[in-house]
Amino acid sequence: MPDAISYAERTTDERLTYLRIYADASGETHMQDLDMALLPRTIFKNNPPLHLSDTLAASGIHFCRIPSGMGEVGWHNPPRRMLVIWLTGVVEFETSDGDIRRVAAGSPVLAEDTTGRGHISRHPREGQLVAHIELA
Repeated sequence: MPDAISYAERTTDERLTYLRIYADASGETHMQDLDMALLPRTIFKNNPPLHLSDTLAASGIHFCRIPSGMGEVGWHNPPRRMLVIWLTGVVEFETSDGDIRRVAAGSPVLAEDTTGRGHISRHPREGQLVAHIELA
């Protein structure tokens, strides 16, 4: 089994890399790595700038506890377009094109496969804590 990818650890001062899960026009689902630019911006007076992305419009956020023992969640679609951040544990995703990726805690995942075949997710036996950010 391959090691989990930590998208958080791939972040540099210039870019954030994240995983996108999406459906194509025929309903097949895929995964791809995308980059988001981070630009220096002064936020706190008399302190060095922070490196920020553009603002993403969101309609809400909720935290989700995936219960212990849930394991595999068969083919499913997110109810809406979401940015999901795994706060604990490793999750494994499988898309209908056969791609399988293991993602480490702290990694942002853009779940856009609201139509089509969806994806499978596999969760650790001890459960997980996840932040779901509903995008506007």
